[in-house]
Amino acid sequence: MPFSFYEDDHEAFRQTVRTYVERSVVPNQQAWEEDRLVDRAAWKAAAASGLLGLRIPEEFGGAGSSDYRFRCVVQEEFAAVGAAAAASGFSINEDIVGSYLTRFGTARQKERWLPPMATGDLVTSIAMTEPGGGSDLRGMRTSARRDGNDWLLGGAKTFITNGFGADLVIVAARTGEERGRAVLSLFLVPTDTPGFERGRKLKKLGLHAQDTAELFFDGVRLPAEALLGEEGAGFAHLTAQLPLERLSIAWRALAASEAALRWTLDHVRQRQMFGKRLADLQNTRFRLAEMTTETDVTRSFLERCVLRLNEGDLDAVTGAKAKWWATELQNRVVTGCLQLHGGYGYMDEYPISRAYADARVQTLVGGTTEIMKDIIGRDLAGPRPTR
Repeated sequence: MPFSFYEDDHEAFRQTVRTYVERSVVPNQQAWEEDRLVDRAAWKAAAASGLLGLRIPEEFGGAGSSDYRFRCVVQEEFAAVGAAAAASGFSINEDIVGSYLTRFGTARQKERWLPPMATGDLVTSIAMTEPGGGSDLRGMRTSARRDGNDWLLGGAKTFITNGFGADLVIVAARTGEERGRAVLSLFLVPTDTPGFERGRKLKKLGLHAQDTAELFFDGVRLPAEALLGEEGAGFAHLTAQLPLERLSIAWRALAASEAALRWTLDHVRQRQMFGKRLADLQNTRFRLAEMTTETDVTRSFLERCVLRLNEGDLDAVTGAKAKWWATELQNRVVTGCLQLHGGYGYMDEYPISRAYADARVQTLVGGTTEIMKDIIGRDLAGPRPTR
């Protein structure tokens, strides 16, 4: 029997996702682009359709599924209509914050935060990147210090997805120092806490419908139970979740590449050039052959990664491989597809135009391509010899 990545349950779920996308995403994308924000109605509708809380345990209102293939279906259906911005915002909520709370949260934290996440009443974010800091988490300046039984949090974050609309933010902060490098801890910060402020809703090259913000913490007082996971274990907690985070980005890249190829095939089969279809020109066929083959090969690798994730066996190095390869592929494919659209590809009325702008950030978020290659290279080089 030939290998099939998806099973009947996934395909049935796909129809549910597709209905949601047609009703709640497609008619609203332009308004979201202009507002630079996915409205709360979309989150509520997603929850009502069963798209939120897939990994959240059933006792907290979620589906309790550890099968990441359901999230893959969601990513593919969003990509099919060019809704990369909404897909990215939902991924923060589902693949990152939901997973952190499920894995590291106390019983009280789970009871408080997971149920409203599953119903779409609570939108979440995670704040790591700092002005001037980029990927250097060990150089983090945002800090939290003890004040009696409380914590006092101070600092600033930038480029924070869902940052403008979030009700709860996981904040990484320095809580100590070891050998001149920051010791990190994670904190759950409700956005109505005194001292928390949002800065600008940032304007970006792409992903216009995704709210991205600056966040500021000026003497934010947090109770002891705001600590997520163990004190001083923030870096280890972040590292433990990176395979899932990077696979999520990689799958969005794959889904976007496949969608771009479908749009382009439709275009070149209809577009007339020099008295024949654009699809009948050898250069067009060669470019499509190259891009389709690379995308198919990438799918095979990522499907294996997803199955390894389901088994709890996806390591950080493999996650880094998936992330850098798939996002660089996305940029190559989307650029090639736009070229085959000719001048039409530069027009916003064609989805390839928005996909081109949305793709660029993929090689930057979740760790740049260069960081991914360094992770892989250090693993290949092995430990340094001791003297």
